[in-house]
Amino acid sequence: MSFDNSKRSDFGPHFTWGVSSSALQSEGAHNTDGKGPTIWDEFSDKQQVKNKDTHYQSGLFYEHYKKDIDLIKSLYIPNFRFSISWSRILPEGTGAINERGIQFYHNIIDYCLVQGIEPWVTLYHWDLPLMLEKKGGWTNREILNWFQEYVQVCCQYFGHKVKYWMVLNEPLVFTGAGYFAGVHAPSKKGLKNFLPAAHHAVLAQALGFKIIKKEFPSAQVGTTFSCSHLTAQSNKEIHILATKRIDTLLNRMFVEPSLGLGYPIADLPVLAKINKYMLPGDEELMKVDFDFIGLQVYTREVIKYNFFTPFLKAKIVPASKRKVHHTKMDWEVFPDSIYEVVKKFSQYQNVKKIIITENGASFHDELVGGAIADHQRVNYLKKHIEKLAHAQKDFPKLQGYFVWSLTDNFEWAEGYEQRFGLIYIDYETLQRTVKDSGYWYSNFLNQLKQE
Repeated sequence: MSFDNSKRSDFGPHFTWGVSSSALQSEGAHNTDGKGPTIWDEFSDKQQVKNKDTHYQSGLFYEHYKKDIDLIKSLYIPNFRFSISWSRILPEGTGAINERGIQFYHNIIDYCLVQGIEPWVTLYHWDLPLMLEKKGGWTNREILNWFQEYVQVCCQYFGHKVKYWMVLNEPLVFTGAGYFAGVHAPSKKGLKNFLPAAHHAVLAQALGFKIIKKEFPSAQVGTTFSCSHLTAQSNKEIHILATKRIDTLLNRMFVEPSLGLGYPIADLPVLAKINKYMLPGDEELMKVDFDFIGLQVYTREVIKYNFFTPFLKAKIVPASKRKVHHTKMDWEVFPDSIYEVVKKFSQYQNVKKIIITENGASFHDELVGGAIADHQRVNYLKKHIEKLAHAQKDFPKLQGYFVWSLTDNFEWAEGYEQRFGLIYIDYETLQRTVKDSGYWYSNFLNQLKQE
């Protein structure tokens, strides 16, 4: 079988195809209808986002959700991944429920189902209620009780409608960028914040799974991990060992405890400090038999030894400095990465199923004559899906793929400078324009009807 110019039929009839989004990045209406503040409201208010952007409007999915879901249907995309905003349904993180927020997510779920689109719900996509952060946020073990209450509310109201759940989105990123590097909300820094936040996130991903499965045993419940294919700058041992340390942090730290393997301390000794935050019985509490794991794959990273990087003694060599083809985010376009990441995670015996829950690219998009000729993104998707076909043949645990993202949106600390969407948004008029990449993906997904 040739995988050049792969067809949807190459993947079989049961492979899952979709598109992803998140609440804070797309909804807007940040204080509308009783919604409480999040850590990103405070981060934005302090003008810590590029160009002083805020997420307060974004694409205003809150008001335009029907229009966007109609576009999903028109593009033949059968599955839609979105997240619930914790503070929209529990404005203070715990306690009083905001019925208008509950109704909003009922409306999204119901409209998806009416249009024949399967909703895939992410419970936590980085927008922690600000009131909880003031009590320590993810560094406070009490967050397990707060998170339990939140998940139970979601189960109570939406569990009878939603078949597919993801507990956390990329725990390494929201703990690493938010609680170690300080470049994302809530701007905390250092191991003293990162390690307890990371441990509590590992416990939370297991806790969320168990709550949903207890109430709805037939639900499919997973979580998502950010991951990258890594290669050393050269065959020198110093760079190879540096790459192993980065791999331990980026690709192993959050999945291995859930599989009963514990934290990979032997390959990154600084992680031993996490034991300070572990209580008796935590090793068992971390274990979880996920129905699937979501992998979010965008690029390859090249690693070299660097004496000055604390703990890791390693650094990533930017794609632009290596003079390789890269996206506007300075991420190398390297389609083999998706194959290599699937190969890596397939080797874990207790991983049952793999879904690529995010893959996509930001390029410079320009609206000309009512169209967006984003040929680089078309090529990116085409080449990655070709490699996906190779991976699915060799590693049958791979059973799904979601493009990031449905529309252009607020790209965290990068603000609106980066556009990942299949659909272009004019942020002044909120006009939606399907890009050529959206039409390409639609044609790919519609192939079965054409053949």
